[in-house]
Amino acid sequence: MKNLWNDKNASECKDELDFRVYTSNLLGKNDELVLHGGGNTSVKVDNLLYVKGSGWNLVDIEREGFSPVNMDALLDMAKLETLSDSDMVRLQRAAMTNQDAPNPSVEAILHALIPYKFVDHTHADAVVTISNSVKGKEHIEKLYPNFLIVDYVMPGFELAHKIYEMTKDINWDSIEGIILHNHGIFTFDNDAKKSYDKMIEAVTKAEEFLEENAQLEIQRSYEHSGCDIAKITKVFSKYKGYEVHLNINQSPLASFYASQPNLKEFASRGVLTPEHIIRTKRAPLVMEDTNLEAGIENYIKEYEEYYMRYEDGEMMINPAPNYMIIKNLAVISFGATKKEADIVNDIVEHTMKAVLQADKLGGYVSISEKDSFAMEYWELEQAKLKK
Repeated sequence: MKNLWNDKNASECKDELDFRVYTSNLLGKNDELVLHGGGNTSVKVDNLLYVKGSGWNLVDIEREGFSPVNMDALLDMAKLETLSDSDMVRLQRAAMTNQDAPNPSVEAILHALIPYKFVDHTHADAVVTISNSVKGKEHIEKLYPNFLIVDYVMPGFELAHKIYEMTKDINWDSIEGIILHNHGIFTFDNDAKKSYDKMIEAVTKAEEFLEENAQLEIQRSYEHSGCDIAKITKVFSKYKGYEVHLNINQSPLASFYASQPNLKEFASRGVLTPEHIIRTKRAPLVMEDTNLEAGIENYIKEYEEYYMRYEDGEMMINPAPNYMIIKNLAVISFGATKKEADIVNDIVEHTMKAVLQADKLGGYVSISEKDSFAMEYWELEQAKLKK
């Protein structure tokens, strides 16, 4: 992975928050590190944690995109045994020194726990691909012997409290970073460049492992599309309740992915990182025949059954699929706008590559169906709380 640090550009930084903005932008420029809002960063200045605010993307975040939160308040929250999402948001806002700033990241408490000035968190494809493989834990532990390795836990307070418990009696100088299984990676340092460098070096190590052990040979099998795009648009618009926009992907990767045997089972094994689920749902619609309406109806039935297995008072979202795979042909993503459809396609592109590579390592394994539901509806609740 290319290190984008530039001494000349860095020399224009006047203070620590400027450096925080600069290296955050560097991380955001690489979509194999963060994708459409993923990841978060922070810097500690005078007992305040300046952490990425909700609604900002690392690629173009500015100074005002960081929320200043009192460190003592965040550390006190970490010690609590339980804390609801709404109470966490309320307490974090109460601890902010600028009420005009955006809501702090849901990972603010975790950033406060890490006793270094600069903290970088990404959802690096290479790291998560390895983690989401059958022997992911074994591979990660060998690749990162001096990292704190954490089994999957729901982001937010639950994750922060678990790491609080894991590190109460630990020497942080012995930890080079943190790997969150099925989620992402943290690096940190008291120097902005060193923290950024550590991220690039750690992800490069994962990329080199995949290059050696999970090389892809994508076989191009282009077929002329006989799809009735007007019909697809009309039918999905009916089920979605709005006029959908389409992103039609017939790239070599998409065509190869769509040609896999047992396609429905193959392509329905879950998201690459939990935050993606609000965009894509857990699984696509897989079409292996031409009866589109029947396919959607069956997908909806299966989604409703999934909802009934795990719901606890949540209102069910629209159960229609957010993207579909047409056997041997293409991947089609849907959105209320072209931008939304393109975002879904970007996420699916990264997921397809990761699934194929993880299978080279013995098999792709995402978070459980139950955890997927919890994350899907937690993400929706978080979106409401941010408003």
